[in-house]
Amino acid sequence: MPSVRVSKSGDALAADGGDALSGYRGSGPPAWAGSETVRVERSGDAIASAAHAVAISGHVSISQVTVSAPSPHRPLDWPIRLDWPIRLGSVPVLASAFQDRSAVRDRIDCARAGHATVVLAQVLSGGGGVGKTQLASAYAHQALADGIDLVVWVDASDLEQVIARYAHAAHSVQAAADHLLGKSAESDARLFLQWLATTRRSWLVVLDDLTDPEAMQVWWPPSSVFGCGRVLATTRRHDAVLSGGGRAVVDINTYTAEEAEAYLRERLSSAQATHLLDARAAVLAEALGFLPLALSHAAAYMVNEDAPCEEYLRRFNDSAARLDDLLPRDADTEGYGRQVAAALLLSLDVAQASEPVGLAVPVMRLASVLDPAGHPRSLWSSDAVTRYLSSQRSAPGDDAVCTVGPTQAQAALRLLHRYGLLIDHAQAGPRAVRLHALTARAVRECTPEAAVTEVVRSAAGALTELSRGTRWRDHETTAALLTNIDSLEACAGDLLWQVEGHYILRWAGRNLTLSAAVPYWQQLIGTSERLLGRDHPLTLVARRDLARACFLDDRGKDAYAVLQEDFPYQDSKLARERASLSAAAPRSVNAVALQEDTVAVRNRLLGSTHPATLVSQVELALLHWSQRDMRAAIRVLNRALDGYRATLGPCHPATISVADRLHRWRRQYKRRWWRLTRSPFASAGPAEASDNVTR
Repeated sequence: MPSVRVSKSGDALAADGGDALSGYRGSGPPAWAGSETVRVERSGDAIASAAHAVAISGHVSISQVTVSAPSPHRPLDWPIRLDWPIRLGSVPVLASAFQDRSAVRDRIDCARAGHATVVLAQVLSGGGGVGKTQLASAYAHQALADGIDLVVWVDASDLEQVIARYAHAAHSVQAAADHLLGKSAESDARLFLQWLATTRRSWLVVLDDLTDPEAMQVWWPPSSVFGCGRVLATTRRHDAVLSGGGRAVVDINTYTAEEAEAYLRERLSSAQATHLLDARAAVLAEALGFLPLALSHAAAYMVNEDAPCEEYLRRFNDSAARLDDLLPRDADTEGYGRQVAAALLLSLDVAQASEPVGLAVPVMRLASVLDPAGHPRSLWSSDAVTRYLSSQRSAPGDDAVCTVGPTQAQAALRLLHRYGLLIDHAQAGPRAVRLHALTARAVRECTPEAAVTEVVRSAAGALTELSRGTRWRDHETTAALLTNIDSLEACAGDLLWQVEGHYILRWAGRNLTLSAAVPYWQQLIGTSERLLGRDHPLTLVARRDLARACFLDDRGKDAYAVLQEDFPYQDSKLARERASLSAAAPRSVNAVALQEDTVAVRNRLLGSTHPATLVSQVELALLHWSQRDMRAAIRVLNRALDGYRATLGPCHPATISVADRLHRWRRQYKRRWWRLTRSPFASAGPAEASDNVTR
């Protein structure tokens, strides 16, 4: 049986199912050195990683191996032929007018300080175009300038590329003896990771655009024994696995307003185009959502077209303009490689095919018409949203409906959050779900025309459900709903009126501040008159709300003027309805009796204070008045006024309108009574005079 001598053995690693034997490592022979022997059977490949190490693999039993102290020799050192530092991979060049983003850098450095006992593998997570790669590139360039020995830049979007880059690095740094390298890419990659763990050389590994954190787990660079290594990763993902293994997650957001303006100023100055800067630069930066990628494309477009900020902003706000035209591929001066719209939606196809399958796209379409600043999570539990998602998940032509509940809708939100397409943070309350404005615009541009109507209808229905369940004292939720209604109206336009979105528009007006309510109602009335007509019931309701807003704003004259203008339209509408009913009904039908029956039925089924009951009482009063039964008309209208006051309050426009009509009728009745008492009938008795008035 062959014998093997083990001298001052270091750490040993066995491969291919073998066992490894590691011996004593020190300046002299161990106390136990002597004649013990070891039998080796079924030997596999064994790798000795540390200096002075000998590895033995296979089945090991006490037999024929003698352990003794070695003869002195020179310690193993780095090969002289290697030139340090070494840079592997294509480290991106820093963009023109690159912003140092000191606040973000401070957060990264603080995260590293908080993990001093382990190798920090920071994950810069964020959506597309926020500058994650540029930040990582800045760290790589700075590390080289500081004299680091090794920088490895890895495209982590594909696992095969990661393994190939590691294998190449193993050969570049001579991570093991020549006879151990070159067996396979995976074997070389493992040797490189082992080398990173044990080397005294300083190193930085950058994993750019990490797309599959789960698969990357076994290939993540290990902790450095001597604390001289660092890992930096960029990703869109927000998986929990990213924060494991001693890694710190640092969220990267868009530029601040100051950084965005500074970028535009420096970028245009470097292109000798400072004349393009004007007072609208800050507004332009805000319109682009402070997104670094979009600002880069926009600046290049402005230089190419010699368009100042104001002109570019006008083109950008044009509803007919598309992102691919305003932020085109030929404006990619920094070599990002994609158009902005494509970059923003890079992960959408993958998310659509992930569990819950088929919900990512409809969720993004629905979120794209809401406020980018955020909306409540509870919106995704509404009946309108679950109906919409169920209809979108069902296959075309398939009779079976795939019912989607609130749990699956929430799961779809979390899926999109993990892929960096939107942000879902429950701690943000009514602003929990956010979608970047440019991402929302890109989604809307990709939405087929045939699908837009259902998206708008579902969004309006969901906001209606939320508004009905919101308490009037919940100012934070109310404010969030108001901005979401504004966003939906801006995206949908007249389509919102076609899908019965009037309720949320009126709800918004009734919850605005006094200074904003009056102009809002005036604009809403103009749209209603244009689309529905001057005498449409919804137009008249909106005008009553305008009158109410005027009353609350101490503008009584304006309020009465609005109500007075509506009387002819209300009376003429009722007259037309009565005329059409009279023409269609037999002459023997008693209209008053029918209307009284209607009031009685509604009173019994709905209650005396129900709006429908009150409306029927007003109509009965108008019918009495048209037949010159003034006392009955006043009596019924007075009863209706009591109901309006109890139900809607004394300041509601409907209450004010009924009270004003009752006041006018009483004045007319008094004038007529006065004329009749001064007529020849004045000598008649009271009963006769009363009968004459009735007639």
